[in-house]
Amino acid sequence: MPTSSAQPSPPRESALASGRLGTWDIVFFVVSAAAPLTVILSGAVTTFRLGGIGAPGAILFCAVVLIFFALGFTAMSKSVRNAGAFYAYVSRGLGKPFGLGVSSVTVFAYISLVISFYGFIGFFAQFTFAELFGLDLPWGVWSLIAVGLVAFLGYRKVDVGAKVLGVLLTLEVAILLVFAIAALVNGGPESWSLASFDPQNVFLAPAAGTLFIVGFGAYLGFESTAIYAEEAKRPERTIPRATIIAIAFLGVFYAFTFWVLTVAFGVEGVLEMARSDAFETMVITGTEDLAGGWAAFAMKVLIVTSFFACVLAFHNACTRYLFALGREGLLPRVLGRTSARSQSPAVASLTLSALCAAGVLIAILVNADPFLGLALWTYATGVQGLVFAQAFTAIAVVWYFAKDRRGHSVWRVLVAPVLGALGLVIGFILIVTNFEVVTGLEGPINQLLLLPTPILFIGGIITGLVLRARKPQYYAGLTESVRVVAQEEPEPAPETVH
Repeated sequence: MPTSSAQPSPPRESALASGRLGTWDIVFFVVSAAAPLTVILSGAVTTFRLGGIGAPGAILFCAVVLIFFALGFTAMSKSVRNAGAFYAYVSRGLGKPFGLGVSSVTVFAYISLVISFYGFIGFFAQFTFAELFGLDLPWGVWSLIAVGLVAFLGYRKVDVGAKVLGVLLTLEVAILLVFAIAALVNGGPESWSLASFDPQNVFLAPAAGTLFIVGFGAYLGFESTAIYAEEAKRPERTIPRATIIAIAFLGVFYAFTFWVLTVAFGVEGVLEMARSDAFETMVITGTEDLAGGWAAFAMKVLIVTSFFACVLAFHNACTRYLFALGREGLLPRVLGRTSARSQSPAVASLTLSALCAAGVLIAILVNADPFLGLALWTYATGVQGLVFAQAFTAIAVVWYFAKDRRGHSVWRVLVAPVLGALGLVIGFILIVTNFEVVTGLEGPINQLLLLPTPILFIGGIITGLVLRARKPQYYAGLTESVRVVAQEEPEPAPETVH
């Protein structure tokens, strides 16, 4: 129940549709954003290639770190419900200037990631449709078609997008399970081995850092559960459930499927194949050998739909950040307007689609390569920015509960979040210090791609301090566009997640 300190509800044209999303709808958004098929086909192969046999163990360890963080993060969702997520959480935990700094980094990271996924879609769709259907169109055509489809779905009711993602995600998981079952039934060239989970191969490997770069990147977007708090049914329960389910599913599924590759090719064989010139197609080749040509055909098509599901999920998350910041006047207020019919963040959605279309068109005009010239560097920039935001938010969660646990256990809101924060900070350091592994580039370009994060973070802090000094009344109302539960409001018992 709101207290007298709560701000009035926003007018309908700046309010998202409440009670529309259930636990599994949000899980589909999060897991689709992670794009499990593309992680297996590219991320798994990359970690074996660069980091060694410990890839399955590393991916599982990253899941544990993120679950620790999520325990505190979702406990805080009972006190803060705002489509701005990181912006609102950091503002409540460490102060609004830091919240503005993190929000600037997060929005830029999300936009970079959305644009990168359109480059990946164009690249994979071009050769997939040419090879399988004889339809040879330039990559830019496929990217722009994807922009149009996402614009249409992003404008509709949010649960429409969830249903689309549910179908695509089910197909992704199904084809990977076909490969896994075929590998387990048929066996491989070597005996099964658990060497991938041996701590010596995970934490003490010569290139252990690269394992965790890809590992943390595989879970990008898990925090978007909190972005849908305003649209969720019973968010105090839905958000924690969806977050833990999504991370746990991804962690177990990734670790299992990564390990299955060692069964299909053998421990020595998977490393040999991953380091060969045929590494990009090794999973598809293995699927064809073990499960048949139909499975390889389906996998090639589903690579494209996986990236489409990924870009739709990130588009939805990004538009809610733009909406939240527009509603508060930190970005143009028109971004904070919703569709009268669907109560979706329509203006923010169309604006993001226009920005992405412009990015694709510019890449086409300068004759950029869709993979190396558009997708890879924007993806790398987005990854490091988002992991930075996650790490800083983890620190904010710890600080928020250090003063008052608000009825939660010490484990949930202090011990676990501290461990999660440490893991994320280490993950960010590993990404920055091994950034050339993420970008595939050499030289000063890597430093230039890292610069937006500190510039935007510091710029956001300065903006917050200026607003506090010059517009104290406006500053005081920031993050209060939706109901914020008062600290003295009792938490529901028992806890949903311990």
